[in-house]
Amino acid sequence: MKLIAFGFSILLISGCASYGVINNAPQNVARDAESYSIRSSGNNQRSNDIGLMLAFSGGGTRAAAFAYGVLKELRDTGVVIEGRSKRLLDEVDTISSVSGGSFTSAYYGLYGDQIFDDFEKVFLKRDVEGALIRGVLNPFQWFKETGRSEIAVRYYEKNVFHGATFEDMKRKGGPLILINASDLGYGVRFSFVQEYFNLLCSDLSSYPVARAVTASSAVPVLFDPVVIENYQECKKTKPDWLVAVEKLAAGDPELVQVVDGLQSYFIKDKRQYAHFVDGGITDNLGLRALYEVIEISGGAKVFLKKVNRQPPRRLAVISINASIDPAPEMDASNKQPSLSETIKSITDIQLHRYNTATLKLMKESITRWAKELSVPERPVTPYFVQISFRDIQEAERRMFFNMIPTSFALSDKQVDRLIAAGRELLRNNPDFQQFVADLDGD
Repeated sequence: MKLIAFGFSILLISGCASYGVINNAPQNVARDAESYSIRSSGNNQRSNDIGLMLAFSGGGTRAAAFAYGVLKELRDTGVVIEGRSKRLLDEVDTISSVSGGSFTSAYYGLYGDQIFDDFEKVFLKRDVEGALIRGVLNPFQWFKETGRSEIAVRYYEKNVFHGATFEDMKRKGGPLILINASDLGYGVRFSFVQEYFNLLCSDLSSYPVARAVTASSAVPVLFDPVVIENYQECKKTKPDWLVAVEKLAAGDPELVQVVDGLQSYFIKDKRQYAHFVDGGITDNLGLRALYEVIEISGGAKVFLKKVNRQPPRRLAVISINASIDPAPEMDASNKQPSLSETIKSITDIQLHRYNTATLKLMKESITRWAKELSVPERPVTPYFVQISFRDIQEAERRMFFNMIPTSFALSDKQVDRLIAAGRELLRNNPDFQQFVADLDGD
């Protein structure tokens, strides 16, 4: 009913033109090296023996709670590294996220272990969806020019992220957080790090985290795009890494598409602004951002050199996939499906087929990166851990999770079970168990 009311309210105000609020500052050359970036992520105290990356999928609060459960399990997984007892959570180098998963990654990036004290109260067990709908239904909103996404930005600023910027994220010194959105105009996957903001001649440091998360989760039509200005003042020459990857991309369709999209930001006269929406449109698993960051750097060796890291002995990626496989109601009758049912089914089909291709690409890439980094005296072992509701053996229990909607208003029971499932599925995953056993064996 809430989504129906939301859709109706959008129809009521859709006749009014709205404009995106510009909140990104022009580039400050003096601060560029200090901004939140991929390059600065290597300055940490984590072990060089492990390269550990996480990917949080989209799926509203369902995805946020599922990912949160995985973080709790990593916190409680003790390993011995270089003769010292450590929490595996503290060895995470990078978290890539889209849509609902970005709330969990951003909150952890900003507040660290505080997430285990208050995230459930602040976000997971709150009727966020109801608050946003009430904002849209407010008659005063109908005459504003700022659009629906500004309601979400204001709510997240006040209740979740408390005005934090990426400067605050950098000071925490935790893992690199890649909050990913989709460029509505060119279909580019865009990560909120300084390297990508450089293409827009903009400074990320002062940019609000709440706006990045809003962009990452802004479902088209329901929400307006988050707009960022593509400044004209800085040098229009392409950065060295983009020039290098143009040559590297030759013959690789995946990289060619990425490069073509990134080059579009240099069409300054036509691309004065970029419009960002739900990151799940271009990658609902959050995995392709990891792939692109490494590949456009020039490969695994070059990437590690840029972040001042030694090749690890164990390279692991954990994919936390909160997508669902609900049984279509249309198959219980010969009645023709409604327009909404048809659109939903088409979207689900495309999503799952694209997810399958993404998982295959990542599995092959991890193996290739490990070979690239290996030397005879120090081989690198790859691990690809996949967590999803499909891993649940009991049909009735699996159906419970597959019936949880993509919503920002779940019951406490649904949230509790999602958190527990994230913990249990990671703990019992054979590939994860092998990874932990190999660490203990060292």
